[in-house]
Amino acid sequence: MQILVFEDQRVQELKPLVNLKPVYGLSTGFRTLQEKLERFLGERVTLTYHLRRYLAPSYAEAHPDAVVNSLRESEVLLVNGRLVCNEAVAQLIVEGSLESGKAYMQDGDLLFARLPAALLATDGGLMADLIDTDLLASKLVTEPVTGFRVIRNIWDVIAFHTEELLCDAETLELGRIEGEVHSSAILVNRSNIYVAPGAVIRAGAVLDATEGFIAVGAGAVVEPQAVLMQNVFLAPCSKVKIGAKIYSNVAVGTLSRVGGEVEDSLIEPFVNKQHDGFLGHSYISSWCNLGAGTNTSDLKNNYSRITLKFNGREQMTGLQFLGLLMGEHSKCSINSMFNTGTVVGTGANIFGDGFPPKEVPSFSWGGCDGFVPYDIEKAVETARKVMERRQVVMSSAYESMFRFFAGSKEASAFI
Repeated sequence: MQILVFEDQRVQELKPLVNLKPVYGLSTGFRTLQEKLERFLGERVTLTYHLRRYLAPSYAEAHPDAVVNSLRESEVLLVNGRLVCNEAVAQLIVEGSLESGKAYMQDGDLLFARLPAALLATDGGLMADLIDTDLLASKLVTEPVTGFRVIRNIWDVIAFHTEELLCDAETLELGRIEGEVHSSAILVNRSNIYVAPGAVIRAGAVLDATEGFIAVGAGAVVEPQAVLMQNVFLAPCSKVKIGAKIYSNVAVGTLSRVGGEVEDSLIEPFVNKQHDGFLGHSYISSWCNLGAGTNTSDLKNNYSRITLKFNGREQMTGLQFLGLLMGEHSKCSINSMFNTGTVVGTGANIFGDGFPPKEVPSFSWGGCDGFVPYDIEKAVETARKVMERRQVVMSSAYESMFRFFAGSKEASAFI
């Protein structure tokens, strides 16, 4: 039986964060949803993957051993790519307790389904870009399930982040300190600190694990007088800049640079936020650059719940704290300011005085006085240069994906 991790229609509600990656490429805690599946399932099963066709060549290039958009067996076990995997999910998949011909539903989401592969193939033999789970469920016996964590809304990556960070940390070798630690650096509660081989902690840096954990990955650097505390994860080869204040549930991706004040945020790989300024309760996608002095608001003055604007409509998040949600390859100039619950699309360039709107279109250029379309050729050339600065060559597959999305109706509207 083939196990297929799939994308469904609700992916549309998670843009712009999934414009250039599959839904299981989203992170909450310090792992992506795909990495969480792989962590809990290990080598017990083989996972295959379904995703939107325009993403597939670039994804396959990055995951050369993965089976992508291919039905290989007569029976398929579908696993929703928005699931946040834990041991309960893993046990259901591994033990084979999910019954053939059934769709397992939670709050309208199809989480698992075991079915003939023929039900997934279109007339041309291909799978749909996004699986129509309502149609699929109508052909199966549905069974309600509860207790599973699922990404349903764009802000869930932040809402789930603290608990998931602690869950992900269960695999860390806390108490193991093998990197280069300067004699004047201060490590408090070393039993809750991990410093990987090749990591560097420079003079005067403070790693305070009195409350929570601190993990510094291989090749990561913590510069002088930086302070890390209250659950911080630095991925390999990331860097915390001089005098930074990184605290309260922060995950920093590979080769990202962070400075200033950062709390309760996820920063994907290859992000540049190395200057002063406050970033709180935010999700910053790969290849973004936040100019010096950029500040985000993550709490309203009246302490009320935060709304965000999505596709021109207001949505209540239910969260008291929520900052900036920014898609890949977006940038903002020095001294930029973002209101609570701001969503920035892919490939946007933001500058000027004042607050930009809470909904910034993809491939747009401007600020609080309005936006104009960002020339695609210029966007591609800038993206190529940014990637080269991290020693990453923009492949033809990646460029094709980038151009495809940039030319789509979705990009021209907002996301």
